[in-house]
Amino acid sequence: MAQTDYGTAESFHLGDVLSITTGCLVSPDHMDGVNRILQHVVGEPLWTHQLPRAADECRPSLLAQHPDLADVEVPDAFDGKEHVERWLAEQVQRYGERRDVRPLAPQEHTSINPISELLMLKPDAQVVVVEVDGAL
Repeated sequence: MAQTDYGTAESFHLGDVLSITTGCLVSPDHMDGVNRILQHVVGEPLWTHQLPRAADECRPSLLAQHPDLADVEVPDAFDGKEHVERWLAEQVQRYGERRDVRPLAPQEHTSINPISELLMLKPDAQVVVVEVDGAL
């Protein structure tokens, strides 16, 4: 794995990478794969409502790291799980099963407190904070 000034590259399934670069959920691990790759690239834990913003931040870096993936064409619609799996298998044959992915440089990611970000997205949300042993 390659080391950068801001972290170590990790290997991810092509479907995880394509889920971010194409905006279509094609990860074999579904949202777990998306969550794993985004947390690695931004370098911090993410809550579900933070994933779309993190994906927007990460997409340019992933395409810069793997410019050949910019040409991947996704069908206008998938006809079920089998169609997604068949399409992804074709992409794996064409581009390989795994890709090393480097984290973003710190200045490329905006870290926002997850509760604050939730309230920015949904100001009328009722948030109940529970303290456990003095920590949030």
